[in-house]
Amino acid sequence: MRWYKTPIAAVVWTVLRIYLGYQWVTAGFGKITGGFDAGGFLKGALANAAGEHPAVQAWYADFLQQFAIPNVDIFNVLIPWGELLVGIGLIVGLATIPALLAGAFMNLNFMLAGTTSTNPILYTIAMILLFAGAGAYYFGLDRFAVPYIKGFFKKEQAKTVTH
Repeated sequence: MRWYKTPIAAVVWTVLRIYLGYQWVTAGFGKITGGFDAGGFLKGALANAAGEHPAVQAWYADFLQQFAIPNVDIFNVLIPWGELLVGIGLIVGLATIPALLAGAFMNLNFMLAGTTSTNPILYTIAMILLFAGAGAYYFGLDRFAVPYIKGFFKKEQAKTVTH
């Protein structure tokens, strides 16, 4: 067994996972209860695409202008609920890998929009936990859910092969 998949290492991964989950839950809950509107953020990011050393790349500015801003109502729902659900999943260790991927994707998009803040730190933690693999959810619900789901699909596959 690799050192990063040991129960001792899993304690470290669990602390990082719960910390990361807490950050996402508080961000999402604050947006849900505080009347979140991504419009100002998106327009501000678009404004940061100008100048000699723009904080936002031209291709990402095009994405913001052509897709994100015209569909801001979708983002007003996806961002806060996505943050909350990612956080809950990470805290309890359920759907850990998809939650880490979704969280890292959100962090990446926030950074591409010119926002640093805690995004590089949270992104790095997500990447470390993704590399830890199953060690990231050793102390979580996925420790039981993943083998159950794998067993279910193996049974279904065996049924289709024998019939």
